Amino acid sequence: MTLLDAPQFDVALDRRRRTIIYGAAGTIFALFIAFWLLSGRPVDWPWNWYTHLAGRSTMNHFLADVEQNDLQKAYGVWLHDPNWQQHHNELKFYTFETFQKGWAPNSQTNDYGTIKSHKIVAARVYGNVLLAAILINGRKSGALNLESDPKTHTLLFPEEGVGIDPESYSH
Repeated sequence: MTLLDAPQFDVALDRRRRTIIYGAAGTIFALFIAFWLLSGRPVDWPWNWYTHLAGRSTMNHFLADVEQNDLQKAYGVWLHDPNWQQHHNELKFYTFETFQKGWAPNSQTNDYGTIKSHKIVAARVYGNVLLAAILINGRKSGALNLESDPKTHTLLFPEEGVGIDPESYSH
């Protein structure tokens, strides 16, 4: 066989290969965009998008339980332990009584009063955690800053001086 005896060019096979390649590339691109939208349109690296997705979900579950005044369930979400009542004596660092003082609707230390609605307006990965600014009851100032640890799936308050100003970082 020589160069002059090359097989006939198969137009159908070439079209089929191109269709498969473009279809696969389009599907991967569509999945990429869908994951970005699902994770809350983060302005962050793609490898951090799952952290955004998991952290936002945890924060939304927690605040939905607080809005329903189900503080026991909310405390379970905060600790990522729905069975916290079975070993509540071991929880010394942030007890349920302390949690109740901070999140109960009629608490003196609750700056927001009865929490009726929330909206996560800004989130970014800070160190190893997702830091989010949440507007409570439609307030435009005094956003609640929470951290979500992606390894333990617990919620925390950020360190003093660490937080997101929602006016400077809108989404």
